[in-house]
Amino acid sequence: MLHLRDLNLLDLGALTGMGEPLETILKEWESSERRQRFKDRLFEQDGVDPNEVIFSAEVSKKLGLGSSVSFLTGNLAPDGAIVKSTAIDPSVLDADGNYSKVGPARVFTHEKDAIAAIKDKRINSGDIIVLCGVGPAGTGMEETYQITSALKHLPFGKDVALITDARFSGVSTGACIGHVGPEALAGGPLGKVLEGDQLRIHVDAVNCTGELNLVGTAEGPVSLDGAARLLRDRPLRNDLAADPRLPEDTRLWAALQALGGGTWGGCVYDTDAIIRQLTHQL
Repeated sequence: MLHLRDLNLLDLGALTGMGEPLETILKEWESSERRQRFKDRLFEQDGVDPNEVIFSAEVSKKLGLGSSVSFLTGNLAPDGAIVKSTAIDPSVLDADGNYSKVGPARVFTHEKDAIAAIKDKRINSGDIIVLCGVGPAGTGMEETYQITSALKHLPFGKDVALITDARFSGVSTGACIGHVGPEALAGGPLGKVLEGDQLRIHVDAVNCTGELNLVGTAEGPVSLDGAARLLRDRPLRNDLAADPRLPEDTRLWAALQALGGGTWGGCVYDTDAIIRQLTHQL
């Protein structure tokens, strides 16, 4: 069985809220009667062996389990994006565990419109759905499970990818790339993608890396340098808009997050940096 402390990722000397070092709490929990009750309940109610919940990297490889998530960059995600690698159908991975795809962009700014396109059979095998303008400033960063759920019912659903500045829950499956930053409404290049643009996705599920790039337009391929110039000069889509029902506190949260560095940097609560940004804006 793997113990979290064996991963060497915890500061065992850190003082907990109970006034005891973390190592002391872990040792007490390991032999506690309450822990044993929970382990028994997990097996009795769900049939899950409690010793097979967290694995070391070595054991995971022996069991054929791949890396959980991969982090992408590229000209469409200069601040980053994320994909749950283990949710990609193994049949579309190559022998080295890579997912590579080039396809036309099918662009939507509302989840309901993308779902309607799937149901109306307007999405084809090989398409790459782009759902933009639904990040923190657009919808409060909605969960887009409904799209991945609808794709599961298509015979070719595994051959359709989804890119969005929104987020996914743990039940989403397929090549669903989310948390793209900067978000479209913050000027991110995802908000400049047009219908028919050629996009390239590469996910190295072994090394947890990858890229997300615009590589062409409806007229033909472009170099990465050409794509960078194109995305720099293109205006944002004119159909991008925040949901008018967005609560005031969510709007404020999105604004503060943007000032703090966006989706990938806004989790850092840097008061001085935010004040400097606000002062500069004024």
